Amino acid sequence: MDRAASDNWLKWLPFAALIGGNMLLALGPWAVRLADTGPVSAGFWRLALALPFLLLIARLQGERLGAIPRRALLAIALAGLFFAADLASWHIGIGYTRLGNATLLGNSGSLVLMVWGFFLLHRWPRMREWAALAAAGAGMAILMGRSFEISPTTLSGDLLCLLAGLFYAFYLMILQRARATLGPWGMLTLASAAGLPLTAGLALLLGEPFWPRDWTPVLALALGSQIIGQGLLVYALGYFRPLVIGLALLTQPAVAALNGWLAFGETLSAADVAGMALLGLALVLARAAQGEKPALE
Repeated sequence: MDRAASDNWLKWLPFAALIGGNMLLALGPWAVRLADTGPVSAGFWRLALALPFLLLIARLQGERLGAIPRRALLAIALAGLFFAADLASWHIGIGYTRLGNATLLGNSGSLVLMVWGFFLLHRWPRMREWAALAAAGAGMAILMGRSFEISPTTLSGDLLCLLAGLFYAFYLMILQRARATLGPWGMLTLASAAGLPLTAGLALLLGEPFWPRDWTPVLALALGSQIIGQGLLVYALGYFRPLVIGLALLTQPAVAALNGWLAFGETLSAADVAGMALLGLALVLARAAQGEKPALE
């Protein structure tokens, strides 16, 4: 590979990490439903099983956790609590609503993230950014128009997933600010550790089944969602504005629909493909609008 090709690959590596991370995170709800623990307990094992590996990766990358300033440590710990609250409310909500609803509402914080990004920039979206938002809105409307439904039987689950989306937005907002000066693996290690007491305490308080009989689903959550999925996402946070991050979160319903087609034989219509294409276009437009400027200008 020549130098120009190598430089071009490195330029697109963060974007590939952002998309890849969200693709893996979109598969998490199925593992939660397959777990024979309680939903919050599954969140605990997701963090606990991943933690030793995250710590090892951070050390291999030369990220010294003891050198992180106290103020940054407190911020990351707060982010970890938001993430634990996200896992608890989302995992419980998954059991009381449809997977389509859970996927959409669990990523509803993307709107908060995008608004926060423009607040930081002290300006309204520019033309290309408006186009990206319009394409994303149209894509989501197409994808979720047939599968999303609100009913009294799913309302409690829907509200829990919506709350989870807000917690997740706060988690990403804090980590993106910290990512400007700190390495991704050390941040993810500390945030995961901070979330362990809350998930364990809630699981015990709710009287959930705690110890898995089948470890496969929780191992899949730890490896696919926490180590690889969150690892790729947190790595990418330092390279993009909240608009791009928020739009990337909206690809998860598209991945869920595609997975339903491949794994469960669910119908994937031409309209669904058009919705996915519009979301892809939104990401391309947002990526082009950012150009080479830093994530938070």
